Amino acid sequence: MVTLKLATSLDGRIATAAGESRWITGEAAREQAHRLRAEHDAVLVGVETALADDPELTVRTPGWNGPQPARVVLDSRQRLSPDCKLVRTARDTPTYIVATTEPDPVLVDLGVRVLQVRAVGEDRPELKTVVQTLAAEGLERLFVEGGGQVAASFLRCGLVDRLEWFRAPIVIGGEGRPGVGALAIAGLADAPHFRRTEVSQLGDDLWERYERI
Repeated sequence: MVTLKLATSLDGRIATAAGESRWITGEAAREQAHRLRAEHDAVLVGVETALADDPELTVRTPGWNGPQPARVVLDSRQRLSPDCKLVRTARDTPTYIVATTEPDPVLVDLGVRVLQVRAVGEDRPELKTVVQTLAAEGLERLFVEGGGQVAASFLRCGLVDRLEWFRAPIVIGGEGRPGVGALAIAGLADAPHFRRTEVSQLGDDLWERYERI
């Protein structure tokens, strides 16, 4: 099961043109996103998000004492620095890099599990193989958090089963960074279709839940 989580402005932007993104949504929405993380086996991001934000990708809900989901980074060329938070804490929380190159011994020595998969296109991991490889590691419930190109890639491959969409009451405009990148859709019939299952208000934000049709 693949869940795609989006936290955007009303017009679907995740950051300004300059990259400012903290925080588009409010505290209540962020707390709910942490609770959703806890329901999954792994949290997955692209390397651009990991490099830009240096995230921890852990559950930080007050009072939470359950197991932490694994962290997964799509990082074809293993660009993550040994000094980033994900690598520094790899021995405490399972951390995976999905690459298209041979495992970097420096990252492996620091506790990172490097999974090599075949490449497609511009040396990107083939996502259906990624999902199968992670499932073989026991990571069957994936929580995909970004960025926009990763979101688009999972949607293009038809791999997204659920959408968790948090929308803030702001408008950023066309120069902002989209929550979903290009899908190369020629007609509406080709677009991924979802059914809305629930809408809730969290502070000033909306939380919309969708399932794939």
